[in-house]
Amino acid sequence: MLFLPRPMGKGTVEVETKFLRVGSEKEPFVFSSGESLPGITVAYETHGKLNSRKDNAILLFHALSGSQHAAGIMKAVPETDQRWTEDCEIGWWDLFVGPGKALDTNRYFVICANYLGGCYGSSGPASINPVTGKPYGHSFPSVSTSDVVRSQLALLDHLGVGQLLAVIGASVGGLLAINLATMAPERVKLVIPVASGSRTTVLARLTLFEQVMAIENDPHFHGGDYYCDQPPKYGLALARMISHKTFVHLDAIERRARTDLKQADGQLSWYRVGHNVESYMLHQGKKFVKRFDANTYLRICDMWLRYDPLSDAGVESYAALFARSQAAGHHYLVFSIDSDYCFYPEEQAELVGYLEQAGVSSMHITVHSDKGHDSFLLEPELYTPHLVYTLEGRGKRETLEYRGPEVE
Repeated sequence: MLFLPRPMGKGTVEVETKFLRVGSEKEPFVFSSGESLPGITVAYETHGKLNSRKDNAILLFHALSGSQHAAGIMKAVPETDQRWTEDCEIGWWDLFVGPGKALDTNRYFVICANYLGGCYGSSGPASINPVTGKPYGHSFPSVSTSDVVRSQLALLDHLGVGQLLAVIGASVGGLLAINLATMAPERVKLVIPVASGSRTTVLARLTLFEQVMAIENDPHFHGGDYYCDQPPKYGLALARMISHKTFVHLDAIERRARTDLKQADGQLSWYRVGHNVESYMLHQGKKFVKRFDANTYLRICDMWLRYDPLSDAGVESYAALFARSQAAGHHYLVFSIDSDYCFYPEEQAELVGYLEQAGVSSMHITVHSDKGHDSFLLEPELYTPHLVYTLEGRGKRETLEYRGPEVE
């Protein structure tokens, strides 16, 4: 996703990352691959307060290159080296989370955690292996969406949240939202995938594989063990450039290239950068490598490529998968963006078709935007009315009971 520095609103406050240790040497965290670690760390952030009934919690799943920092200002996160740049300081959903916003923190308790395998405080390849005293690098296990879900269910247990009012996920985070709802249907009421889908399409698979190849073929990658040497900057920058054109509408890329950047005199090995669009994309790639880790990028691409909600839920069809949501009384609010090149609107239509066939209550909203996939980060006015309506329990076919926040 594209993260643009935004002016801070009057209600924006400083927040901090918290850390939870899950597992131990006696009870290791076992990944779906069968590998294990003697405990993992989950970095997370909360906004608002859990009420006495403990029924006002909302869990957010961030997008590919996001973090636990959903709202407010955070100047630094421990043990992230130099990756916590100025671009990270304002929460990625600050326009949506806070007093009086779509996710009103006067009413709701909002939780967001960095994915397992991440590079912003949760255990990942850049974390220190206590056995060697060096970063895990190549030896850090591959991470599945079910691993991330299980780590965050442990976080909910720690916070005393038995059942979420809602789980919300945007982009790849929407895949995780569906994962949680179908792996542990009793843990949530409302499921809100934004600009996401129900599977990894062939087009997404090809685009992700191109990004994997870009990083793997950087001569500085060294199989993932590069932390004591030069990182694979060119490979990661190229991967970001490949993905960026699916996140931002091409017309918007042309506008930004024309207005935001002057023609750059960039010389590659042979090719000379000769157009503002090329300069713009090169700038995005170079900027990204300052704030992200290549191994984490690979882990999340791999997680997306191997997404298998049927296997994770132990079923053999989407009918059986969403029968779990029907039995649990879930309501889905599904957002499409008509100009989305990353998760095309047909993918949400397919998801809604599965929900309807399973008899699951759902509402499908198509957002009309010229900003492409990144609309969900930039245009709260297009999403807020529907989010508020649904969170208040007025979107379901059989109206959910909403008794007020009763915040302690």
